[in-house]
Amino acid sequence: MSDPYAPTADDRFTFGLWTVGNPGADPFGRPTRKPMEPVHVLRKLAEAGAWGVNFHDEDLVPFGASPGEREEIIGRFKAGLEETGLVVSMSTTNLFSHPAFKDGAFTADDPAVRALAVTKAMDAIDLGASLGSHIHVFWGGREGCETDARRDPRQAIKRMRSAMDFLCDYVLEREHEMVFALEAKPNEPRGDIYFSTTGHLLHFITTLEHPEMVGVNPEVAHETMAGLSFVHSVAQAMEAGKLFHIDLNAQNIGRFDQDLRFGAADLKGAFNLVRLLEGTMGGFAYHGPRHFDAHAYRTEDEEGVWEFARGCMRTYKILAERARAFDTDPEVIGLRQEFQEDFVSPLLIDYSPEAEAALREMAIDPDALGARGLHLEKLDQIMTEYLLGVRD
Repeated sequence: MSDPYAPTADDRFTFGLWTVGNPGADPFGRPTRKPMEPVHVLRKLAEAGAWGVNFHDEDLVPFGASPGEREEIIGRFKAGLEETGLVVSMSTTNLFSHPAFKDGAFTADDPAVRALAVTKAMDAIDLGASLGSHIHVFWGGREGCETDARRDPRQAIKRMRSAMDFLCDYVLEREHEMVFALEAKPNEPRGDIYFSTTGHLLHFITTLEHPEMVGVNPEVAHETMAGLSFVHSVAQAMEAGKLFHIDLNAQNIGRFDQDLRFGAADLKGAFNLVRLLEGTMGGFAYHGPRHFDAHAYRTEDEEGVWEFARGCMRTYKILAERARAFDTDPEVIGLRQEFQEDFVSPLLIDYSPEAEAALREMAIDPDALGARGLHLEKLDQIMTEYLLGVRD
């Protein structure tokens, strides 16, 4: 009997070389797993049912590799992609590991550092494009500070804008079929990161020379760290037409960036996120990659890593099935459609003297509205029962 929750290519599930390849190190302890060679990762991801893979430039080609070494590594990886049928769904640039970027990359005060960052990004874009990537993510992990004693944050924003404008023009000049997705985070590894939420980035994008080429890559953990609703952040990005990529994982509020297996924390939040992405909540669906930017517990060996990967995909599929059931339940539909006054809504869209007059003529009883029950307790309980599996 086939498994209804087994992943397929249509699910567009992806993992990064750095996610399943995470060796289990943390600031207090050395790695607990051996590094995995990229082609081995490809084979195991294909075996697990993933659709795609992505990487930072240094995940694949070590920083400073010779041209010959670079060509050999890329050749082996291309052969692995052909062998497994996986696609490169996204590429990104590591602008946070090397000590040169200790005080920023695109926003650094030292122009030589900014030049190094832009050059490294151009090389990473070329690498991604050569392997079929159409999305390039930028996470400004070092674009921040511990103190504002020296740098005016407005200058940092201008430098970030200049870098994005430069790289957009570079992509156009090279004729790469590629867009950029910017990733927010409130802190860590910097004390404060300049573009701390998805909302910050959505506004920033409107100031660019080529805003149509740039969107966002929200991550569950990054918004949750700040105590924000990830569902609402993603909804804002989708409504703006800017959800170019998404990082799925799990996170507990108030903790360090945990990157837990998808669904391992805040299962209701994960459920509502899946409803949003799958379009069952009522709006349009997201059709891009569903990337699991997470890693296995440090306690696990390699077998545990692949259990983790299968678990991410399986949980998403189960939640998608639960979402379809919940949002097609007649009782749920009835409760959610309780306020469908079509004769009122058109009056609230565009101002006109006629609309104003009609609104003023409406007999609205504020006290009756305030006393009316909205049945959200009942609706939320039904949702909980779907999550607990006692409703079909």
